[in-house]
Amino acid sequence: MSRLSEVDRRRALGLLQAGLPISEVSLRMNLQKTTIFRVRQRLHETGTVSDRPRSGRPRCTTQRQDRNLVRNHMNNRFLSASASSRHTRERNNQRISANTVRRRLSTSGLRARRPYIGPILTQRLRHQRTLWAQKYAAWDHIQWRSVVFSDEPRFCIDHADGHVHVWRRSGERYQANCVREHDRWGGASLMMCCCTGSPKGAYTLLAEACLDL
Repeated sequence: MSRLSEVDRRRALGLLQAGLPISEVSLRMNLQKTTIFRVRQRLHETGTVSDRPRSGRPRCTTQRQDRNLVRNHMNNRFLSASASSRHTRERNNQRISANTVRRRLSTSGLRARRPYIGPILTQRLRHQRTLWAQKYAAWDHIQWRSVVFSDEPRFCIDHADGHVHVWRRSGERYQANCVREHDRWGGASLMMCCCTGSPKGAYTLLAEACLDL
């Protein structure tokens, strides 16, 4: 049936119930006779002239493919949606879009977020960092004022410095397979600081090689 508004359908139904023939109603409303006939037929079949509920566009992937998509991204949290779409075919053997992959992952609770970049904290590393924090927790602002850290330039030598996203659920930011490890082999970094308070009031420049805890 042609797409008619609810008002036009009820108007055509009123004219038919007033006793006018289908041909006369089609002329008055400038519609095809078959359109008016289908309005009356739908009323007899369903008791209403409103649209029937539709199932919507059929899904292009099967439930098995949906489970495989989620499993692949759970095994490799940094796998992009575009890469998954290139290796997944829909029912008619066409490649699915990256947006389809994102919708399937979103249904399972996975969202693309910027990853935490840093070392993976084992239980030993957490304990060492806690001891370091407790050691300097009692310092007051006067003691910290004697240490001035210089600007920290950013040098990226172990991975591409692009926008990389990780697929994770809420609360998984620091999970080991969701962390982008920047210094896997424990390389050293150089921290420059200036300390004051010498007898002559001169500034002493210190270069301290700090290994990641």
